Amino acid sequence: MNPAVGILEVYGLVCAFLAADAGCKAADVTLENFDKNKPANADSLPVPLLVTIKFRGSVADVEAAMEAAMETAKGLTGIVQHHIIPNPTDDTCKMLKISAFDKK
Repeated sequence: MNPAVGILEVYGLVCAFLAADAGCKAADVTLENFDKNKPANADSLPVPLLVTIKFRGSVADVEAAMEAAMETAKGLTGIVQHHIIPNPTDDTCKMLKISAFDKK
């Protein structure tokens, strides 16, 4: 059984760092690599870069981390989407390691 994963997509890297910090302080979770996306409509967004935060841990800890991170993000640039996967498959866990920040 794999640890739960919480996926939170926010506007901007600063928001992502602050939200991730709040989530990690609120619960016993670890972070996977951040990911980024610059959508086609980037110019119409509050910040032109979307960043995905990925928390790992028990379901209860991921829920607590997500709650704290979302509260922080709401006070900054905002939330795009959020989801919790209680028991991700092995293939999903492999995909969590992929990050566009690794691309040049």
